[in-house]
Amino acid sequence: MTQILKIALDVPLATLFDYRADSAGTEDIGRRVLVSFGRRKMVGMIVALADHSDHPAAQIKPVLQVLRDSPPLPQEILALLQFCSDYYHHPLGEVIFTALPQRLRSDQPNALPCRRAYALTTVAPSPDELPTRAVVRRKLLQFLQQSGAAPREALLDLSSSAARHVKEMLALGWIEQTEEAIPVPSAAPSTGAPVLPQLNQEQATVVAEIHAAPPGFVPWLLLGITGSGKTEIYLRLTASQLEQGRQVLVLVPEINLTPQLEARFRTRFPGVPVVALHSSLNDTERLQHWLLAQSGAARIVLGTRLAVFTPMSDLGLIIVDEEHDSSFKQQDGLRYSARDMAVARAKQRDIPILLGSATPSLESYQNALAGRYRLLRLTQRAVEEAQLPVIRRIDLRTEKPVDGLTAPLLRALGENLTRGRQSMVFINRRGYAPVLTCNQCGWIAPCLRCSSKLVVHLREGRLRCHHCGHEERIPRACPDCGNPDLAPVGQGTQRLEDVLTEHFPTARILRIDRDSTRRKHALKEMLQEVHEERVDILVGTQILAKGHDFKRLTLVGALNVDGALYSADFRAAERLFALLMQVAGRAGRAAEAGTVLIQTQFPDHPLFEALLRQDYEAFAATQLVERKQAGFPPFCHQALLRAEATRLETALDFLRKARKLAAADDPAITVYDAVPAPMARLAGRERAQLLVQAESRQTLQRFLHHWYSALSALHARQTRWSLDVDPLDF
Repeated sequence: MTQILKIALDVPLATLFDYRADSAGTEDIGRRVLVSFGRRKMVGMIVALADHSDHPAAQIKPVLQVLRDSPPLPQEILALLQFCSDYYHHPLGEVIFTALPQRLRSDQPNALPCRRAYALTTVAPSPDELPTRAVVRRKLLQFLQQSGAAPREALLDLSSSAARHVKEMLALGWIEQTEEAIPVPSAAPSTGAPVLPQLNQEQATVVAEIHAAPPGFVPWLLLGITGSGKTEIYLRLTASQLEQGRQVLVLVPEINLTPQLEARFRTRFPGVPVVALHSSLNDTERLQHWLLAQSGAARIVLGTRLAVFTPMSDLGLIIVDEEHDSSFKQQDGLRYSARDMAVARAKQRDIPILLGSATPSLESYQNALAGRYRLLRLTQRAVEEAQLPVIRRIDLRTEKPVDGLTAPLLRALGENLTRGRQSMVFINRRGYAPVLTCNQCGWIAPCLRCSSKLVVHLREGRLRCHHCGHEERIPRACPDCGNPDLAPVGQGTQRLEDVLTEHFPTARILRIDRDSTRRKHALKEMLQEVHEERVDILVGTQILAKGHDFKRLTLVGALNVDGALYSADFRAAERLFALLMQVAGRAGRAAEAGTVLIQTQFPDHPLFEALLRQDYEAFAATQLVERKQAGFPPFCHQALLRAEATRLETALDFLRKARKLAAADDPAITVYDAVPAPMARLAGRERAQLLVQAESRQTLQRFLHHWYSALSALHARQTRWSLDVDPLDF
């Protein structure tokens, strides 16, 4: 009997496509298929089966092949992806294929990856039978005698010419080639139960409260100051799940946090299969880890944003670390929030989820105050003798900085260096200087593709746009007036590194930012230098702000923090407070007290008053009052319709048409005027946006459902548009 298959394809169309197949059944739902679509072949996914189609039988094409080389996507994940598609109003096919590893988006064989291995045959000679000059062959034979069988990589490591000798030994029949499954990444076999650190009273109370909760969906919000031992809570809860035969999914916001957290989990659970999922993996590694998680072989999965969609057959707990971090929100394509999808997944599977942060998002904190989440607190540092750092303000109105550094900060750095302690200077701006200007005519080097200025990278002799990636040589003279005296203005990490080297010529100074860590493993090697105390002063961006535990770091200086206070973004203060709390948390994490010096022109600002007390809840209470009065999230729900075109007027015209489509709808919906985006030009495209707002999430979703259908029917060939539900950036 011919079966009608409902196929999702990776195309920007909010529909499923009908194909027919003679050999497909319900067991194939969630499998990939190869189909012809127009003039090309595409990989799709079977989402459902049907007995008939609304299209004439003659128009329904046959499936070219059902790809059964990997297990089907579980119904649970398909349901989660359908929810994601419905909530963010994004085509289901694009949602599904965004969630899959790259290898599963093609029709190449995708069984659990294997690797080539070699073993001795019965006719292989003894190493001693070979002449002494056959050094490499003797070494290869000895190695295979001892190991029985060995992967090709292990043999190639023995000699630079091993590949040639392996090929010759295969031809002679001395060795034979086999395939073996790539082992599940795990630590060394267990040598006994690890010694667990003693929990303090607060930590013990948190663990006991979570364990005492009835089974099922419970969203917990763990509000713990920096250094309070949130990771130890994660480890204890993971151990409990492993004892019950369950898997654990741990989400982190950024790749650079994954290796150190992975090391903590491997050390605590030796022999337990642990896999990581993040963009630094190659396609084969990501597929392998994904399939190991799906099969249940991997018991702990650590990953960044996209890992929230990983199929896990025995999932029992989800942990979201640094839940407030904006990196959990995808900013292009499918604009989903991994944190919110994690909560949806936990509810769907009826399991607990733990959201952890020293500075929770105001949305999560308000959910806890309203009783939708259960709030847990850690107010003390986990190391008994460790105290919260002392935070002081340096008033830039009286202390004038030279090259970005004030005299009090320089004195503190010098004293800390004399004591043999580590310091960190934080500035969230990489490069040498943010702008290059002509002092004669006022010209500032622009990015011709964006509404931004080019950043000076003096050591490379380049000007770079940190938005679109455009770069060019630093001009020898002003292109407007010919003045050769061009000056870099402002400070970046490179310039600070040079200035600090001038002030402290004997200090070992290390710069850590996106530029210095581009090489693979560079960040890991740099952090190792810090931990081994081969660094005196760290200079870096927010890459250093989260998750790092530097035992000897006792002084932090924060520069250029006032910019957020000028921002029109209503979330700017929340982000600045969270960032400074994270930066301050790097200081004094061991027995020695830490000090944080913040250079600011607004020392009396309420944000800094709350920061001095390190009182997140007082700051959050003030912010929530302001948000409620202004009618901002979390007291309303928003969606942003974005449009871009080669001309700004084209994008604005599309948005005006979109506004007319919305005008006659629910009066509970507020539709604002179309306006240019704050960065109106990006990568050569002109951008505009239109904000929609409602007090009720359900009201907004009903409106978006009808509006999205109407928008899809608009003829907008010259305009690219997207809908961003719960936007974080405007």
